[in-house]
Order: sequence, then C-alpha cells, then structure tokens
Amino acid sequence: MKVVLCEKIDKLGEIGDIVNVSPGYARNYLFIKKLAMESTDSNTALLKRKAEKGKKHEELIIEDAKELAQRISECSCTISVEAGEEDKLFGAVTSSDIAQALKEEGLEIDKKWVEIESPIKKLGVYNIDVSVYKDVKAAFKLWIVKK
Repeated sequence: MKVVLCEKIDKLGEIGDIVNVSPGYARNYLFIKKLAMESTDSNTALLKRKAEKGKKHEELIIEDAKELAQRISECSCTISVEAGEEDKLFGAVTSSDIAQALKEEGLEIDKKWVEIESPIKKLGVYNIDVSVYKDVKAAFKLWIVKK
C-alpha cells in the first residue's frame, strides 16, 4: 500500500515521501497515529507544501542559532569561587553555573547545551563547548578564579 508520510520516520522516510508499506502497518499504526495518509494527489500536494514550510522554518532556526553561536564565541566569562590549597575548589563549577555566567553576559542559554565532561574542580582557564542547535556549536574561554 502506498502512503504519504506526515512526519519523519526513521528508516522509512521524510515528510512528503511516498513509501510502500503493508496495509496492516498503514491501517493499524501509521493512520491511527497520524504519521501518514493514503497516497492521493491532494494528500501528496498538501504534505509537499508542509515539508517546504518546515524546511523554511528550520533554516530560520539555524540562522538564529548561528548568530547566537557567534556571540557566544566572542564572549569570555569569569567565575569567582572559594578555593583551598593547590587551587582546588570548595565544591565544583557545573554546567548550570556556566549558563548563569553567560546569562550575566547577556546570553540566554540552557544548561543542557553546555558540554563539559565533568564538573570543574580546579582554578584555571577552560575552553567550554556549547551546543546551540543540531550541528551548530560554539566555544568560549571560561576563567575560574579565586575570590
């Protein structure tokens, strides 16, 4: 049975693609979950327009993400913390602390975007990666200094 996909489905296709599936899969899963429609000329045209609109929207999001990534790359943040002997911190600097430091610089980001392997536990300068969107990343310098 030929169907037109309403949503992107892994291993099956993109929005607007016409694919061949078994009738039972189409009736019992794809149609019920509104993931696909029967392949007719009007349904195909409708979903092609939806796919084009989705691509334009995606391009706008990527453009905004690249702009934010550029602003993050130009930024340099400093976080003052209490530290003891051998420059070890009392506690640690986490992704939420880094997101807060960027917020103080005027850059709103989600703490989940900050990519650090583990919390920072020593004074120093660190290169921090931020994943703004799918393939849009930025890096900036973070200074951890003693209060």
